[in-house]
Amino acid sequence: PYLMLPKARSAADVRQFCDLVRRTALALGLAHPTRVHALVETPGALRDVFDIAALPLVESLSFGLMDYVSAHHGAIPAQAMRSPAQFEHPLVRRAKAEIAAACHTYGKVPSHNVCVDVQDAQAAGDDATLAQREWGYARMWSIHPAQIEPIVRALSPSAQGLLEAEDVIAQALAADWAPVAVAGRLHDRASYRLYWTMLSRANAAGYQAQRREIAALWS
Repeated sequence: PYLMLPKARSAADVRQFCDLVRRTALALGLAHPTRVHALVETPGALRDVFDIAALPLVESLSFGLMDYVSAHHGAIPAQAMRSPAQFEHPLVRRAKAEIAAACHTYGKVPSHNVCVDVQDAQAAGDDATLAQREWGYARMWSIHPAQIEPIVRALSPSAQGLLEAEDVIAQALAADWAPVAVAGRLHDRASYRLYWTMLSRANAAGYQAQRREIAALWS
């Protein structure tokens, strides 16, 4: 469970909310306060986005695209509330990048804004693909049940990508984590971390590894 905070204007707003959550949890005798997810949808929140992501109780930051565009009072055109302009306008691109960078700096989860096209479910999947591959987002909001499956599919590793990860980690294990060449490409501890993370997350989602030595890592 988590509590969502919309319309924050600054890091001070989010900090005040987190303090309230802690005090309430203490008064109720809860072992741990509920985690906080903050919507970044104002210029002030974007200005403080790294400070917001650094707050210990904050678990995730979501980009509120429509309110962010509206908050610029016409300086950003309405077309930027949807694709393709949302991935093209410089101020919106900056916001997406800053939110994702802040989250990854502090180990938080960046969540992408909604897709307003409710007639074409695949449009949400296309947005999710861009959000992950080009902007580093790990989650995305849906506003219609038909959008859920395309979003989940887009944000999940491909079968080919997981097989590649298995090959790299298998050879890393055989080499006792020394650098190796796989398909003519160098891999070392940097790429091992990436592929290990991919496999760990896939395993948590029910993925069955094809290689026996990889499956044994999570058995």
